[in-house]
Amino acid sequence: MKKAIIPILLTMLLFGCSATKHKQSEDHENATNLPSPKLEVIADNLQTPWSIQKSGDAFYLTERPGNIVKITDREVERQHVELSKELSTASEAGLLGFVLAPDFLESKRAYAYYTYVDDTNQFNRIITLTLQDNKWKEERLLIDRINSSSYHHGGRLKIGPDGKLYATIGDATQPTLAQDLSVLEGKILRLNLDGTIPSDNPFPNSYVYSFGHRNPQGLAWALDGKMYASEHGNSANDEINEIEKGQNYGWPIIEGTEEQQGMVAPLFTSGNNNTWAPSGIDYDKGKLYVAALRGAAVLEFNVETNEQRELVSDLGRIRDIFVDDKFLYFISNNTDGRGNPRTNDDKLYRIPL
Repeated sequence: MKKAIIPILLTMLLFGCSATKHKQSEDHENATNLPSPKLEVIADNLQTPWSIQKSGDAFYLTERPGNIVKITDREVERQHVELSKELSTASEAGLLGFVLAPDFLESKRAYAYYTYVDDTNQFNRIITLTLQDNKWKEERLLIDRINSSSYHHGGRLKIGPDGKLYATIGDATQPTLAQDLSVLEGKILRLNLDGTIPSDNPFPNSYVYSFGHRNPQGLAWALDGKMYASEHGNSANDEINEIEKGQNYGWPIIEGTEEQQGMVAPLFTSGNNNTWAPSGIDYDKGKLYVAALRGAAVLEFNVETNEQRELVSDLGRIRDIFVDDKFLYFISNNTDGRGNPRTNDDKLYRIPL
């Protein structure tokens, strides 16, 4: 990590240096230590949960082994999911991303991302699910045969403020794919809710919205429409990026604070000697809240002041985050094969904001 000297950095900012705009690192000032927020357990005994959604008073969580969990008034109901392909049990694979349709209360439809095995091969796909009689069924295939591996699936789904479906796709442990615009791996995708390609995507007849990603796992938007993503680095150099249409985020050519013309450096990076393994993220009032797996914390990044801090720690691996009204919800992921499960793990937690 190139250590920035504060006076030089301030001078660069005053003169509007474009590289510095994107190049924030562990040199960020840490926010003043504040009292730990009150922590509540909303649900426990979850099985490797991956995504959090909420409709009214009910939460819907995916579990990697292939269930969707409905939580209402702290009561857990595990709902069966009928998929058309055999779910993969490889490391980091399974039922991953999940987002409710904007008209879910009427349509009972959601979107999901899962890893499956087909003969001797493994792929990821994006589908729609329909809920009926407390059971989910795969309804429609939107994108299929996304290359997969033991790791680097990406897998996060979110519906943006433009009403489009966004998906993060990992590089399937083949780094060069991230720079290849003819494939979907190592990209953030944008599609219409019916699975077609939006006419205003940056590349003709392509789902690709941004590229040069290693293993992006979180998406969030600010009220002004700015889009953010979290990304796993190569053993370190994890990133929080501001995502812009058609831009190249550098992997595997650059990472962390490295620079090259035509490639975007991150807003925040963990640096060469540290790792967060950031997963799900959400945004609220100028701050990004990030679930850290190896960092074992909920991290808070102030995109206006560049301050960062650990908001919650000592609960093990954290997979996803959901901000709603005055509360922040997050799920632990200690049963994922890499953590150290505690009594009644995994859990859905809540803290006030």
